[in-house]
Amino acid sequence: MGAKQTAEPDVAVAVAADRSSESEEKQRRRVACATLVGTTIEWYDFLIYAQIAALLFGDLFFSGLGQWSQLTALATAGVSFFFRPLGAIVSGYLGDRFGRRIVLVLTLGLMGVSTTLVGLLPTAAAIGIAAPILLILLRCLQGLSAGGEWGGAAMLAVEHARAGHRGRMGAFPQMGVPLGMMLAIVVMGAFNGLLGKAAFDAWGWRLPFLFSVVLVVVGQYVRSKVAESPVFTELEESRTKAKTPLRDLLSAHRGKVLKAAATMVGNIAAGYMIVGGFALAYVTSAHDLPRAHVLTLLFAASAVWIGFTYVGAWWSDRSGRPVVYKAGYAMLFALLLPQFWLLSQGTALSVGVALLTLAVPLSLTYGPQSALFAEMFPARIRLSGASLAYAVGAVLGGAFAPMIAEALTQGFGTVLAVAPYLMGMALVSLVTAFFLTDRSGGPREEPTTSR
Repeated sequence: MGAKQTAEPDVAVAVAADRSSESEEKQRRRVACATLVGTTIEWYDFLIYAQIAALLFGDLFFSGLGQWSQLTALATAGVSFFFRPLGAIVSGYLGDRFGRRIVLVLTLGLMGVSTTLVGLLPTAAAIGIAAPILLILLRCLQGLSAGGEWGGAAMLAVEHARAGHRGRMGAFPQMGVPLGMMLAIVVMGAFNGLLGKAAFDAWGWRLPFLFSVVLVVVGQYVRSKVAESPVFTELEESRTKAKTPLRDLLSAHRGKVLKAAATMVGNIAAGYMIVGGFALAYVTSAHDLPRAHVLTLLFAASAVWIGFTYVGAWWSDRSGRPVVYKAGYAMLFALLLPQFWLLSQGTALSVGVALLTLAVPLSLTYGPQSALFAEMFPARIRLSGASLAYAVGAVLGGAFAPMIAEALTQGFGTVLAVAPYLMGMALVSLVTAFFLTDRSGGPREEPTTSR
């Protein structure tokens, strides 16, 4: 009888443990979905702007600048990057003081509002110089949002991960970039096909921006179902949250911020050749490839990007983050010159091969990024550190990458001139990878000791 009574509590404990494990796994799936969906919408908004700016905004908002109109339109995409550090500081403070979830809600809402307003904005033909000024102001709001979105999503995902799975869990917000690209391409293709080129160029370009309202509502609903990070919850319960996250970060971890930023300048610069509108603008204008064909090739490259992002994350969980960074950047450095030679040939086949082969090393370095940044900073200032490093890296690597590529192409008369610029950026990140400390195999950090 005594043995039976002893066994019953053991069974109850086992059942409770199983239920707890199932609940945690269900929550992880929700977090993976929420961070993927949210960053996909965030990047859809961002990429719709980049694509339409590259194709149309030179004529619609900057026609008075003549031959500089296209370059100026591309530059407006870069302006937002300078507001990313401010967005990172604000979201880092909120995330380290009040939780990761609040950052996800605020950044997605801000991006949705600013993107919708771009779709409602009169052009220069209607309101003159006020049009480009308002466009740039809305672009700055998008920069504030983008500066905080990634850090909140990435840290929430990584902090919910099981031991040994931080890379893979952190890959979900990373995959939002190419998935957002694919969504943007589908939406643009659909409206182009339904309206025709003339109508789309005249007024239909507004519809992809306005469609953002629907996506934001869906994204906010998905994110409302996600639990707070268990790491932040422990910080609250132990009363060890940072009171001044930014000051604590800059007083003790400035070097880590710069090191983390340097690891991503190579993939940001190269990635913006795909997502920043340069490749689309170049091959449609210089080689007269049909817009629909180029968008199809970009869609295929984005699909490859998604797959190899997860491969890079999985590989980093097994072999360490620095190994994957070294391999990815070495491959990128070696392939850039032949890739841009293929791009210069201007055929659908050569452009397709260039974009697909660019996506592979690019995505290998994207995959481990969330986990690497999370492991570089203590939990109590993690969101501030990761967000600021990401914002600084984005400014240095991507702020004017499409504009620089356009200027180099015009200045030297060939797109091959872009390759050495991107090779230099890849080399910076490759060298930085040799100075990284691998923490991928360690246990989840105890936030109470991470001061």
